[in-house]
Amino acid sequence: MTHVERLARSDGVSEDWPEWAPSSVLERLAETGVSAPWTHQIAAANLARSGSNVIIATGTASGKSLGFLLPCADAVEQGGTVLYLSPAKALAADQRRFLSDLDIPGLRAATYDGDTPGEERAWIRAHANYVLTNPDMLHHAILGRHAAWSGFLRRLRYIVIDEAHRYRGVFGSHVAQIIRRLRRVSARYRSEPTFILASATTGTPEESASRLIGLPVRAVTEDASPRAALSVALVEPELTEQQGEHGAPVRRTATAEAADILAGLVEEGVRTLAFVRSRQAAETVAMATQRVLSDSPTRGLSRRVAAYRAGYLATDRRELEDALRSGELLGLATTSALELGVDITGLDAVLMTGWPGTLASLWQQAGRAGRRGDDALAVFIARDDPLDTYLVHHPEAIFGRPVEAAVIDPDNPYVLGPHLCAAASEIPLTSDDLAIFGPGAEAVLADLVGRRLLRRRPRGWFWTRRERASDLADLRGTGGPPVQIVDSESGQLLGTVDQAAAHGTVHDGAVYLHQGLTYVVDELDLEEGVALVHGEMPEYSTWARDVTEIQILRTQREEDWGPSATVHFGEVEVTRQVVGYLKRDVRTGSVLGEQPLDLPERTLNSRAVWWTLATDAADRLRKADVDLRGAAHAAEHAAIGLLPLFATCDRWDIGGVSTALHADTGRLTVFVYDGHEGGAGFAERGYTAAQAWLTATREAIADCECADGCPSCIQSPKCGSGNDPLSKSGALRLLDELLADGAQSS
Repeated sequence: MTHVERLARSDGVSEDWPEWAPSSVLERLAETGVSAPWTHQIAAANLARSGSNVIIATGTASGKSLGFLLPCADAVEQGGTVLYLSPAKALAADQRRFLSDLDIPGLRAATYDGDTPGEERAWIRAHANYVLTNPDMLHHAILGRHAAWSGFLRRLRYIVIDEAHRYRGVFGSHVAQIIRRLRRVSARYRSEPTFILASATTGTPEESASRLIGLPVRAVTEDASPRAALSVALVEPELTEQQGEHGAPVRRTATAEAADILAGLVEEGVRTLAFVRSRQAAETVAMATQRVLSDSPTRGLSRRVAAYRAGYLATDRRELEDALRSGELLGLATTSALELGVDITGLDAVLMTGWPGTLASLWQQAGRAGRRGDDALAVFIARDDPLDTYLVHHPEAIFGRPVEAAVIDPDNPYVLGPHLCAAASEIPLTSDDLAIFGPGAEAVLADLVGRRLLRRRPRGWFWTRRERASDLADLRGTGGPPVQIVDSESGQLLGTVDQAAAHGTVHDGAVYLHQGLTYVVDELDLEEGVALVHGEMPEYSTWARDVTEIQILRTQREEDWGPSATVHFGEVEVTRQVVGYLKRDVRTGSVLGEQPLDLPERTLNSRAVWWTLATDAADRLRKADVDLRGAAHAAEHAAIGLLPLFATCDRWDIGGVSTALHADTGRLTVFVYDGHEGGAGFAERGYTAAQAWLTATREAIADCECADGCPSCIQSPKCGSGNDPLSKSGALRLLDELLADGAQSS
């Protein structure tokens, strides 16, 4: 345990209900024990009712729902309608439950998502006045059928966008354009709804919200709700005596540490959520915790621990949520699928197994603890990762630091193009419409006409195809429709995996975990979008290997850092192919063998930040016996690990390539690129913060206690070349050379 921060309890500040608040709502709230609102709830409600778009950016469990319920219930009482958007089905289901429990007279709430039966959908369109849905459903099923929603849209008064901080990167950019289409369709029915956004605390909330909806927004950020005392512990698992890849010391895994802590807390009756970073880790932590508890003198405890993650079927997810809510489950290992505001009251502790991607998400997860008002515990457990290593040794990077601003780029032509097609299929586009879609719309429209996706007529632009235009947009940047994972013996659908991740996770021979059971993939059929698996318990795990090449298409910005170093930002083409996989012993991590794979290349046009080192500087390093390839490769891995500290991304959102001599630059070059078509804004944020970013990268490598490099500093969990070659000492010398020039330029 490297640090403990104690955050004091704070009392809430309340005020009177506004005169306009519906009496029926106040009566129902009083019956549930809500006697007075917090001041931030009323500030937001008053702004919304006055017609101002508003974002409530306050802490977890601060009552943001009440801030938007008051004006929405008032609108419904006066004959208006409300559209509520959430990024996940679980959150919409939770809000639906909240409204159902309140039972407000005249408020007819209904969830409209992929799980809604067909026979209910017509009733919802005709009679519901408070519809809860998600951006995917709005995009695919509502906007394109707006005529069927005409009565609802004509009376639309408020659009609530919950968990707004989750709309970042490519997904957030797509949602920004969906919202612009919604505004345009609403205007067709002469409605101009007010937007109410709810978000965890975030940097520059007014600016982020305004960029998301394309309109001015006012922010309410002063959190007046009471807060339980919270102790936050930073934990770095110890190095073991084992040796891993290339002789690197092996640190005890964060998942093993989390399982032991979770088991101890469950034995004490402490209701705990353990957040992990992947679906497989959720399964692993749950199984390991159950094994520890099977030896407990208290019988039956292992049955009170489970895993929860995206990819489960809807009925399974609901059962797990109910079991945790009721106390039947004491411990739950979960991905961020349960981070999104699902109202699980009475939690005492939260474990965060690895950096969750952003500081906003970390506080969102930590805020799940202490929801009964009792003192609470949050534990951040560092993974073998450069960023995690940096954070447990630099607590000032977590505490007392403002959270990040969301990064979105709605003007990305790869995002904008499909939405202009969808908009034209909904209502033909006119020149007057272009302003709503941003400054790049006209140029993108010309490209779409040239590709014969749209046709220009005197009255505007028209969609030309028979298929649905909405199918062109890949909202969540997954690379296409999800791949279904099917048990070949029973025919049961086990779950799904994103198409972009399928090559590396469900290739032929891959080991796949699902709800505590282990499967081996028999066949990945990319044409049918199906991976066939069978149950098996192999003594190994699998790890995909790939080859990546990168070509510079256009340099947009660059900065010389003195005579030797230059930092660039621009457009690149990345070609990646999974060529095989390693089998690793599940006990020691040692490589048992390698199997080749024959999978197609995937090409990505994106944006990157890259830095180059002049030939004379590279020669100096070479004469000092620095392995340039190993140094550049190690610096690349560590830089990817640290970028999430400076951009609201996850290391899995970005990729990298390094070489001692790149064909396009003629120099030693290290690239870090956005892993999404057209870019996502992360590499650009890295370019603007390059000096601080690379300084933190060097510190993370130097802080690590290993001698020659390990997963905590320079080894990457997703390296397609098996973390070879790598040089820790060389990376430090290389970064010193870069930063010395950078310091001179600043």
